[in-house]
Amino acid sequence: MLREERRREIVRLIDAGGRATVADLAQRFGVAEMTIRRDLDDLDAQQLLRRIHGGALRCERPAHAEPPVLERVRQQAGVKRRIALAVAAMVREGEAIFIGSGTTALAVAEALVGRTSLTVVTNALTVAEALACAPSITVAVVGGFLRHSELSLIGHLAEAALRDIKVSKVIMGIAGIDVQHGLSSEHLQELMTDRAILSISDTVIIVADHTKFGHIAASRTAPVTAATIVVTDSEAPADIVAELRSAGIQVVLV
Repeated sequence: MLREERRREIVRLIDAGGRATVADLAQRFGVAEMTIRRDLDDLDAQQLLRRIHGGALRCERPAHAEPPVLERVRQQAGVKRRIALAVAAMVREGEAIFIGSGTTALAVAEALVGRTSLTVVTNALTVAEALACAPSITVAVVGGFLRHSELSLIGHLAEAALRDIKVSKVIMGIAGIDVQHGLSSEHLQELMTDRAILSISDTVIIVADHTKFGHIAASRTAPVTAATIVVTDSEAPADIVAELRSAGIQVVLV
């Protein structure tokens, strides 16, 4: 089991049971207790659980808070996989692309693992880890300040690096898609980084399941016309899909 798979399972177990001990988790996963302690410390930093002496407790969050990335992996998983396969089919051998943070973008990276002669630039540690087992894919990670809950790198260091990059396609998720309000994010601190990402290609592919449509998040990242293609599932609201297409955006339903 890969480290991220183990950590996702740890979060699932603690969410279900409310608590777990280091000893029990070490025995369950067949690893050293020191390994589990590192897992719990990192998951606590991401606010996925609450670390206590000898183990961890379920982390209670306000109802409005967006769950951290490792927890969101389980949400709409089948839909994200279908979206990812559709986007992977749009990527040609030999291309240089950017893949952003978030769980749907991560699914795209996972769908590309078997490909060859690709260059993937990313600011997401989850994407880099997913592609670590793909030696035929060149991976470049943009530096920056770590956003713990998203495992992404943001801020002026990331933005400075992005100024020197040009790719054929940008693939990124988004928290909200609204025709009038545009593309929006829940986190103000990553606003400028997201805008820098959108500027490095003439082809921007937004990957988002139907729950993101009509949602207006805290910060307006860009108008909807910043997207070239939106790939979503067939449950996306028909009226919003029609308006996006009327605005000249290609919408792919899977």
